[in-house]
Amino acid sequence: MRWEQKLQHATLSDIGLRRQNNEDSAASHVCATSTEFDRRGHLFIVADGMGGHAVGELASQLAVEAVPHSWYKVAGNDARETLRLAITAANKLIFERGSQNRDFLRMGTTCTALALTPQGAVIGHVGDSRCYRIRRDRIDQLTFDHSLQWEMQRQNRKLAAHVDLSEHRNIITRSLGPEPAVEIDVEGPFLVLP
Repeated sequence: MRWEQKLQHATLSDIGLRRQNNEDSAASHVCATSTEFDRRGHLFIVADGMGGHAVGELASQLAVEAVPHSWYKVAGNDARETLRLAITAANKLIFERGSQNRDFLRMGTTCTALALTPQGAVIGHVGDSRCYRIRRDRIDQLTFDHSLQWEMQRQNRKLAAHVDLSEHRNIITRSLGPEPAVEIDVEGPFLVLP
């Protein structure tokens, strides 16, 4: 991606019909100068909290605050590794906050971060908040859901075809916060077209 490329973005969240509070959080950090863009790039994050009451809300808010903080603070030019470190730092923060209060224990959130850098688009991902690329007449899913349903299908397609996963399709196998360490998928860089 080049600094000169036009960038438009928007955020919309829907609480849905079953919840009393919105556990979604999002953040956009668009570079103000070409120097800032060349150093790190633009960053966009979505997080969907889990844990009931205000706990999921807190976890997702912590994620969208911690990832950009680390993203712009960490030295180095490798966007993939920097994004991995930024999401790891968010996991540590959420885990520590959850450990300090019995009511917050095991709180968590999904996290999908998209960095638009001079080398291309890089995605850091934990959970089932998806990232898609829409290009011309095609939509491609760029992230793999960390859910019981998707993990079973990926590991054993024959077994998954015979198991009724409809009751378990929303079980998340990875998220930020519940554990002191988390495996983070990092994809890209993908070419960014005008």
